[in-house]
Amino acid sequence: MSRVYNFSAGPAVLPEEVLKEAADEMLDYKGCGMSVMEMSHRSKVFDEIIKDAEADIRKLMNIPDNYKVLFLQGGASQQFAAIPMNLMKNKKAGYIITGQWAKKAFQEAKMYGEAVELASSADETFSYIPDCSDLPITDDMDYVYICENNTIYGTKFKTLPNTKGKDLVADVSSCFLSEPVDVTKYGIIYGGVQKNVGPAGMVIVIIREDLIRDDVLPGTPTMLKYKTQADNDSLYNTPPCYDIYICGKVFKWLLKNGGLSAMKELNEKKAKILYDYLDSSKLFKGTVRKEDRSLMNVPFVTGNEELDAKFVKEATAAGFVNLKGHRTVGGMRASIYNAMPIEGVEKLVEFMRKFEEENA
Repeated sequence: MSRVYNFSAGPAVLPEEVLKEAADEMLDYKGCGMSVMEMSHRSKVFDEIIKDAEADIRKLMNIPDNYKVLFLQGGASQQFAAIPMNLMKNKKAGYIITGQWAKKAFQEAKMYGEAVELASSADETFSYIPDCSDLPITDDMDYVYICENNTIYGTKFKTLPNTKGKDLVADVSSCFLSEPVDVTKYGIIYGGVQKNVGPAGMVIVIIREDLIRDDVLPGTPTMLKYKTQADNDSLYNTPPCYDIYICGKVFKWLLKNGGLSAMKELNEKKAKILYDYLDSSKLFKGTVRKEDRSLMNVPFVTGNEELDAKFVKEATAAGFVNLKGHRTVGGMRASIYNAMPIEGVEKLVEFMRKFEEENA
């Protein structure tokens, strides 16, 4: 069977080259006689895998020495609790609500202190990014939190909020490694890897060292203390070994293909093909304010639920899978992550044109 074009928001498409390499090494990783799935996380072989992965992501993102890279279990959602537990010294933080994941993080933070809604785009179904140039940030806030790219609603912060000197914490799950980033602008930048980097089951947390402290909120589980994980180089307990291995391969693939600047250029080309068509189409339309559009997640609708369902069904039969929009939004959504080839987007647009002609 030939491979489909997988537009899933996550778990999502991975580079074919990486999958083939992993398949070749499945039974015997580099002559050690076993799979990475079977080896001890304390072994010399795995030590090389995790150290290589860290060195490569540092190179890709130009991560300064005063930031730790942590490979953790629990996905991005576990960080919704870990962040306030570790950072809420004054028990107060500001949250910018631009979609479901920021909203969930906000609700979780309320369990540990005062979470303040600084701005929101809920009034227009999260179809835009609110103005964050002059937010009502107070001196006693411990940090300001954003979800930088909104997978469900297809919006992206093009300009980071003015945090008025407070540490910025950002969930970058669905735009992770899609473009260059200045890590020094964040106190913590983190992402679940299953959208743009690897298989489900891991989150990568990049945290400035001064935020890794012992004085966390009382009752913080040992496993959720950043200090526990940092002191043990992500090996306090058995880490998600296979995730680290695959992510490491993806980092090498990105470096080989020109790094994050080259990836941004390619992602802009792919997104332009799809957005240009949506802007010219009489049947399909994008749902996001133009200046806030994501390069990674493109939601669109026909305006007719039956026609949306027909499109998804016919697209699936034609080999364009996972195009159904999130249940909270409806319509369609094409996630065009790093590993989606440009021809996948071109062929999708070709299919959409044909569908439009047939259903005009």
